[in-house]
Amino acid sequence: MTDNYAVFGNPIAQSKSPVIHRQFCDQTGEDMSYTKQLVAEGEFKQAADEFFRAGGRGLNITAPFKLDAYAYANALTPRAKRAKAVNLLIKEADGSVTGDNSDGIGMVNDMLNLGWDIQDKHVLLLGAGGAVRGVLQPLLNQNPAQVTIANRTVEKAEELAQDFHDLGSIDGCGFEALAGKKYDLIINGTSAGLHGSLPTLPDQLCRSGAACYDMTYAAEPTLFMQWAEQQGADKLSDGLGMLVGQAAESFYAWRHIRPEVVPVITDLRRKMKESKKKAS
Repeated sequence: MTDNYAVFGNPIAQSKSPVIHRQFCDQTGEDMSYTKQLVAEGEFKQAADEFFRAGGRGLNITAPFKLDAYAYANALTPRAKRAKAVNLLIKEADGSVTGDNSDGIGMVNDMLNLGWDIQDKHVLLLGAGGAVRGVLQPLLNQNPAQVTIANRTVEKAEELAQDFHDLGSIDGCGFEALAGKKYDLIINGTSAGLHGSLPTLPDQLCRSGAACYDMTYAAEPTLFMQWAEQQGADKLSDGLGMLVGQAAESFYAWRHIRPEVVPVITDLRRKMKESKKKAS
């Protein structure tokens, strides 16, 4: 019997999750279906109840429902508790639902697949919203020398750093306080680039050999990646691999099989570029 999974969001038409999981199924031979469902705001609980009542085995959750999923779960994994957000729901054998957050491990695994080192590195995270909170525990688990969270509102960066200070050396500051400092790894966790702008950052933030990672992705280099290249970063990546990586973590949580991510990332990248060419 085919097991049913889905991703909930609003909007949801743009989601690549069904394509990703279809490729995971082709790799592994797992008998499952995966669909995307538009959920009206304010109706998450009703939609999730209906999905699981109909036999659904698991859900991925995207904006704006990660806090709703956090509240919905009967139990939470340690990383979901830390993130205070859930992007993965798992129906257990006893009928309960466990909430998890696979965003951070998806990003970290993508960086490791790219051959990037995190251990003993000085890391700068731009932004202090949910995207950054969701990746902090897996990032700190890699034992960087120091993590700095920089945000327009300094208090938010400092509060977030305080929430995670027991996991490693971490501090928070405003963007202006970065002047004169250098980092091995810079991660953009803001959505500013999607709106055609970036935070005002000082020059010369990149150490020799620095890597820069944007959590967002596009067919062409993102605005942040363009900035990083101008700043002399040695290694650049957007977040497409993070998307596939969090999906792989979800697949593993549901099916106990770990799919290969590199072929899926390569295929998605090719299709995105082809689609952009056709549109231009």
